[in-house]
Amino acid sequence: MNVFERYAPFIQDYIYRSGWQTLRAVQNAAGAAIFDSDDHVLLCASTASGKTEAAFFPILTLLEEDPSKTVGVLYIAPLKALINDQFGRLNELCEEQGIAVTRWHGDADQSKKRKLIKKPSGILQITPESLESLLINKHMEIPTLFSDLRFIVIDEIHSLLRADRGLQTFCLIERLCRLAGCDPRRIGLSATIGDPELAGQFLASGTGRKTRIPKFDGGREVWRLSMEHFYNSDPQADEGRNIETPLPLTEETEEKAPPAADPGLAYIFEHSKGRKCLIFTNSREECESVCQNLRQYCEANHEPDRFLIHHGNLSASYRESAEMDMKDDDSLMSVCATATLELGIDIGKLERAFQIDAPFTVSGFLQRMGRTGRRGDPCEMWFVMREDHQEARAMLPDAIPWYLIQGIALVQLYIEERFVEPPRLDRLPYSLLYHQTMSTLASHGEMTPGELASRVLSLSCFRRISKEDLRILLRHLLEIGHIARTENGGLVLDLAGERIVNNYKFYAVFQENVEYTVRSGPEQLGTIVKPPPVGDKIAIAGRVWVVEEVDHKRRELFCTLVKGNIPAYFGDCAGDIHTRILERMYQVLSEEKQYPYLLSHAVCRLADARTTFARSLMAERPLVNLGGKMWALFPWLGSYAFLALERFLKLRCGKALGLRGLQSSRPYYMQFTMEAEEAEFYQTVCKEAKEEFDALQLVYEKEVPVFEKYDEYVPEELVRKGFAYGVLDIDTMKKRIAGWEKFLK
Repeated sequence: MNVFERYAPFIQDYIYRSGWQTLRAVQNAAGAAIFDSDDHVLLCASTASGKTEAAFFPILTLLEEDPSKTVGVLYIAPLKALINDQFGRLNELCEEQGIAVTRWHGDADQSKKRKLIKKPSGILQITPESLESLLINKHMEIPTLFSDLRFIVIDEIHSLLRADRGLQTFCLIERLCRLAGCDPRRIGLSATIGDPELAGQFLASGTGRKTRIPKFDGGREVWRLSMEHFYNSDPQADEGRNIETPLPLTEETEEKAPPAADPGLAYIFEHSKGRKCLIFTNSREECESVCQNLRQYCEANHEPDRFLIHHGNLSASYRESAEMDMKDDDSLMSVCATATLELGIDIGKLERAFQIDAPFTVSGFLQRMGRTGRRGDPCEMWFVMREDHQEARAMLPDAIPWYLIQGIALVQLYIEERFVEPPRLDRLPYSLLYHQTMSTLASHGEMTPGELASRVLSLSCFRRISKEDLRILLRHLLEIGHIARTENGGLVLDLAGERIVNNYKFYAVFQENVEYTVRSGPEQLGTIVKPPPVGDKIAIAGRVWVVEEVDHKRRELFCTLVKGNIPAYFGDCAGDIHTRILERMYQVLSEEKQYPYLLSHAVCRLADARTTFARSLMAERPLVNLGGKMWALFPWLGSYAFLALERFLKLRCGKALGLRGLQSSRPYYMQFTMEAEEAEFYQTVCKEAKEEFDALQLVYEKEVPVFEKYDEYVPEELVRKGFAYGVLDIDTMKKRIAGWEKFLK
């Protein structure tokens, strides 16, 4: 079909006014899928490819031909900033035709919201949290607002595929459709979907429709990519070596950082001047530190400050100021940012992105690189990998530059296999069960236990949760005063429950800036966001500490100083590294392949790491003797399979092996002392893995592993069950151990 001719006249006029010569491939493909079927549609196309227009041109055409009597399109996005950005583009498209575009989030105009409730029409843009609020506080208005809803557009859908927030979003969509009596089509948009078929199933969950995934030629991807390694003090890895490597992406050296500057940050400082850049870090703490250092370099060089900052702990005014500065094409400022600038906010023509250390996911790498390369230029990312020199007596695992190897693995997985992390659909979301149970009672008022169960358990994300699990939860909520039983036998919110639900923070299912103060004796060390369980280690204040106690009510963590060196996995860290990434890291160390994007320090550091890998026999077997009774285990497993193995060794094999002092640098390696010999280790571990055991046996006695926001209100037995069966990846762990049977011969 000729998609352009099928568009409504006002869409055609908009295209003429915009000076477009032809439609892009994604727009032709989306038009055919939306016009020619009644299916849901998943649009997977690169950043800045025109996905938003591709979806909205046919949607608005269909609404022009058959106007909706209520809100016709519900647009859901993960960030308020993304809604604000898309609002301008949609408003320009819809204004002349008189189609209302309304923003509905905490910072949006209240008068526009009131106007929409009085006269529902057009497009409503909303975040998952504001949709939750709408269902609770405007419950009676839902049919009036949405009874003729035709489309739900979910932007950046990949960001909702692996956590409770995504499950919450689809719960809300299902609840809204039931309340309003509507059956809209769903349109998912993303630049980074690894398994489109699985994502399509997720998009269609709870409906009888199929998902259509248009295939089209998106054109050749062109990247400008470099990766360099820096020790935090000289000498660097290539000193004294004569090695040919690619030149940096640009040879300019307009200025130098101060002589005492951190070499990696000096490199960023020198190559960001005169350009608009993004500097990505993996945590808010590091973001603050990097920005502070770069600003000090400006001061030392007697030049104006040219660095901004953007992360989730900053006020809206700070974040929006940074966004406005970046949208100015004449601006030559650079922004130090976390994942808050990873999603599709248009911040103008960015020349370059820097990434300090490796991100945790292929998806994150692609999203961050995709911030650049708009308006016809190739994407450009400079990786900057940093580490300290190893001490002379450092153990073998410290000799491997884990972030450098991880960065190479992320890039190679996408180049070679187009791998991106798949959705996580096998969890037991008890925290979300609590949340949606309380939200449903807040919306509907008094309900019998049977009515409540039928409404909540019929939501597709709770398909693995039994009626008995819900009974256990409800009995617990009655005991702690979150719900109460009426004289008629119905259930309602009780006073404690009302206090929680009536707080605006209830609408979010993710922990938002809830920090735990870290203490050692009387000394306050700082704050972290997600505390690890007792016995695990944290890195803070430049040292390593073992966690002695976690007080979730007071938000305090008590720890003791220990020796060692571990990655600082706290703050904004996602902490969910897929097993496929660890397997590719093993391949990076074992193959001789050279990667064209590595610069001289990185080439030499990789060569050193490969030599260490080969000489230590890490290439041949996962268990390596460090001397005497000290061993290191390199299982090459992702975060949750690694966590399962760690507990399996301690709880199922520890006694037989005489295993003590197990310490992990998750998910790279474990170190421990062991009375057993190497052959006995493999024999014991393989034998135990073949035995049938309950996943709950990998939860420590009296442990309540609080992972999600509302776990503290969930009965302990369900928290333990959710962790054992929904978090620990025992199947992947068992497959890896089965591969070790070859060492028994």
